[in-house]
Amino acid sequence: MNTPNKLTLGRMIATPIFMATMLIKFPCHYLVSLIIFIAASLTDMIDGKMARKYNLVTDFGKFLDPLADKMLTTAAYLGFICMFADKYGYCLQMTAITFIVLFREFMVSSIRLVVVSSGGKVIAANIWGKLKTVSQMAGIILALLAYTLIKDFGITSIKPICDVVIIVLFWISTILCTVSGIIYLLGSKEYINSSK
Repeated sequence: MNTPNKLTLGRMIATPIFMATMLIKFPCHYLVSLIIFIAASLTDMIDGKMARKYNLVTDFGKFLDPLADKMLTTAAYLGFICMFADKYGYCLQMTAITFIVLFREFMVSSIRLVVVSSGGKVIAANIWGKLKTVSQMAGIILALLAYTLIKDFGITSIKPICDVVIIVLFWISTILCTVSGIIYLLGSKEYINSSK
């Protein structure tokens, strides 16, 4: 296994640790979860650049990298559902956002398997998929930063505006998620044959 794939695997291993620090209450647990998420997100940037620069791109990596991203962002979204549980409107929106994201991710993953089984090449993430991932990670980092300031450092005055900004950012990333999924579906339609 090459170094980029090891970094991707490390991101997958970090995901349950990140979610645990997000949900289990201990001093400065939001700060700890923020640091872990940023570190894991950086591995996403580093492994991709390293793979392209040193010609270490593999089919295994093309599958593993987006899977690791899905695991990390899904863990964060599930954590935010719990965090917003005391506010019905925000909790409902976060649940809807998580459903849309998961629906898209399952669809894209299924299409990838169909393409490979039909003899096609593994389809790497397009620019829309990358924008989706960047927007999700940026939104999650900003949300975790806000809750670090609110919960860990007691700056409660920013909470009302932060809740609104967080939801808006998540909806923007969800729109990008939907657009990238549709583009991916249209780009793969030649491999989809329901009669087989």
